[in-house]
Amino acid sequence: MDISKSVMVFIEHNGEKIAEVSLELISEATKLAQKLNVSVTAVAMGYNIQSDLEMLGHYGCKKVYYLNDKRLKHFSSIPYAKNVCDVVGRFKPQIVLFGATVMGRDIAPRVASQLKCGLTADCTELKIGEHQMGKKLYKDTLLQIRPAFGGNIIATIVSPESVPSMATVREGVMKLGVADHSKAVKIEKLSCKLPDEDFMTEVLDIIREEKSVDLKGAQIIVSAGMGASDEQALGLVKYLASTLGGVVGGSRPVVDSGVLAKDHQVGQTGVTVRPNLYIACGISGQIQHRAGMSDAKRIVAINSDPNAPIFSIAHYGIVGDVNNIIPKMIKAYKEKV
Repeated sequence: MDISKSVMVFIEHNGEKIAEVSLELISEATKLAQKLNVSVTAVAMGYNIQSDLEMLGHYGCKKVYYLNDKRLKHFSSIPYAKNVCDVVGRFKPQIVLFGATVMGRDIAPRVASQLKCGLTADCTELKIGEHQMGKKLYKDTLLQIRPAFGGNIIATIVSPESVPSMATVREGVMKLGVADHSKAVKIEKLSCKLPDEDFMTEVLDIIREEKSVDLKGAQIIVSAGMGASDEQALGLVKYLASTLGGVVGGSRPVVDSGVLAKDHQVGQTGVTVRPNLYIACGISGQIQHRAGMSDAKRIVAINSDPNAPIFSIAHYGIVGDVNNIIPKMIKAYKEKV
């Protein structure tokens, strides 16, 4: 294994725990690192969070570069970006991954700009492969895959001459690996040498609000599209979800129209889910939505349009009006239990 290079992940910590997207990225980085025969490293910063970082080893991380400083207890754009630039510059990873979160989207472009390297945002898949540019063949290149042109195509983006290659990845897109508690991580402490002048803001208080629905953890999701967004149809969607012991999801148009809150949005710009059962009610199934639910174990689609794209990935398709179909589904389920 080449210990001089690595796949590095920026670790988000909110002062209470590590963000799940960071663990997902460590899991994905482990797969990429195996193909490159390199190690997985991470950069983390905060104040007295070392004990939380130990779990990174369970998912394949070999070393964490940890900056422990009271001034880093709360996120601040400039100090965090400068510290990441310093760590990347010193240890020269081959690939750097960030979560496509508020924090990741803030600092990743700053780091890319400072280091003059490529950055691809909102990737839905990462691979290691080859890329031909003219007569030159680049091997072991990061292939950064994401929807483009409003989701009408899937683009593969490469930056073979960029060192490092950088990408942001949406929460829930990469599968969280199985924790192996026998694996440990080495934590290397680094000092934050930034002057106080770089810390231009002070956090006085933090107010946290719990999400109204946990889509990522749900095993059954009943989602409403514009074909099920009127009061009657939406009521049936909610009743079906309640009957099955599931939660209510929705497509982006339904959320944008204000019918459902943002926490219910499934898709590329919402939450990526992998439930045991996903019932799509009146959802046409554009690529942005399919990207967020296509890995469900069972997909049932209800749509009045027999040519709706959702049927291309559904295990079971029902052509009809949700106002007629859902009551029959509820009745059939209740008769069986």
